Amino acid sequence: MKHGQNERSRQARKATQSAGYGSGSVRTERMVRTLLRRRKRPVAPEDVTVVDKPQVRRAVSAAALGNTMEWFDFGVYAYVAPTLGKVFFPSSSPGAQVISTFATFAAAFLVRPLGGLVFGPLGDRIGRQRVLAATMIMMAISTFAVGFLPSYESIGLAAAILLLLCRLVQGFSTGGEYAGATTYIAEYSPDRKRGFLGSWLDFGTFVGYSLGSSLVTVLTAVLSDEQMLSWGWRIPFYVAGPLGLIGLYMRMKLEETPAFQEVEAKHQEAQKDGALTEDPVEQARMSGKGRLKELFTHHWEAILICMGLVLLYNVTNYMVTSYLPTYMTSTLGEPDLTAQLLVLGTMVLVVLTITTVGRSSDRFGRRPMFLWAGSAMVVLAIPAFLLIKQGGILLPAIGCVILGLLLVCFAGTSASTLPALFPTHLRYGGLSVAFNVSVSLFGGTTPLVASALVESTGDKMVPAYYLMAAGIIGVISAVFLHETAGKPLRGSSHMVEDEQQARELVAHSRTRAGRRARDVWIGLRHGRLPRHHERKGDE
Repeated sequence: MKHGQNERSRQARKATQSAGYGSGSVRTERMVRTLLRRRKRPVAPEDVTVVDKPQVRRAVSAAALGNTMEWFDFGVYAYVAPTLGKVFFPSSSPGAQVISTFATFAAAFLVRPLGGLVFGPLGDRIGRQRVLAATMIMMAISTFAVGFLPSYESIGLAAAILLLLCRLVQGFSTGGEYAGATTYIAEYSPDRKRGFLGSWLDFGTFVGYSLGSSLVTVLTAVLSDEQMLSWGWRIPFYVAGPLGLIGLYMRMKLEETPAFQEVEAKHQEAQKDGALTEDPVEQARMSGKGRLKELFTHHWEAILICMGLVLLYNVTNYMVTSYLPTYMTSTLGEPDLTAQLLVLGTMVLVVLTITTVGRSSDRFGRRPMFLWAGSAMVVLAIPAFLLIKQGGILLPAIGCVILGLLLVCFAGTSASTLPALFPTHLRYGGLSVAFNVSVSLFGGTTPLVASALVESTGDKMVPAYYLMAAGIIGVISAVFLHETAGKPLRGSSHMVEDEQQARELVAHSRTRAGRRARDVWIGLRHGRLPRHHERKGDE
């Protein structure tokens, strides 16, 4: 370190003398030293990682399948909510049944931050792959078990308690699922394609929801009300078992991400050199308490931005996927099949467009996507729900399309935006904490709060006002978001697709560094300093 400082001082003295300032110009020499210290080092070949394309495909597939499994359950639960209310809460009124069912749904989100606090730091310590395998096991077993629960008529209140326990286990495991899968894909993706590849994670989300909702829609059309109440509602939960086994098999075959392996290599090297006690980054990495302290003291701004963007995405998501089917049937009086088909069509629209949105975020940037879509949410939420209230097929379908297009802008961009907010050694933990706290407080409670407000106020436009508030918060968060499209993740190497791109990146970086150095030296020789240094010096 001292050698580097002496070298910069020598260069600074030489630069000031050659520029005609003389060796006694201490102020100028100090500013030149600062300029040299801040000068960005050009990218070296060892700073670039060429991805293994087959491994990238396996990583994306395995992570997306986990989200498919998770959201298959959400789709089933949202569509079968009125039936579950009759099975587990038969003594309540229809409105109270819906609220009770969504209260059980929301309870799973209360334990998600706890799952994030456990699985997130654990993923930063022992690796992403192991934690993702564990969350898959827990999620599959708890979802599969719902299909075997006895009804209220069989064991009374204990049936509702068992349903709640299954939902709590699901929520706890999900606390480490999305953040881990997002981190995994982001750390495997080339910098130029992180948006496109990350969008496949949420592609799995909406495919899972579409599969679950489609299955319930078919059962609703084929079976009578008595058959659905008796045994039909159990079938979708039975399907979760085989899906979970497939997802677990795929995740067990994965390797650790290059970014985590890089951090592990540095950790082992520091252990050999005995430098762990002197390096604060390594201290934080070794201690879960130290890691959380660093997260909240040095990265609080990233946490707040993440929570705001997650709020925007998940309030919209749960409003459309979980609450809208029940809103259309219980509040507006639409037939079950009509409501289910409209929301299912919206999900199909999201699935068909989400990877295009992800690719667009690589080209135009993450920040503009959130800014424009969040602003559009504030403007279009009320018109969308006015159309949905009209009844029939055509006008509600247009309203659903508006909500679906807004939702896909957030869904196709989030998986590449959120991991880039945190450095590698804190990424899983930071994203888990911020994501799950926001989802628990605002996203997962959306169906419960919206249904309760509609029930208490009698105002059927409450969901639109709720979306407008989420849009305002999302826009404010996006204003403070730094653009990360095409750039490496914080604390990670540049990721490229092939050797040719690696050579081009190194050559381009050296050219840029050379131009910056040339501009500095030319300016000094002509008696000029960069303007930002002149202003700082004058102050």
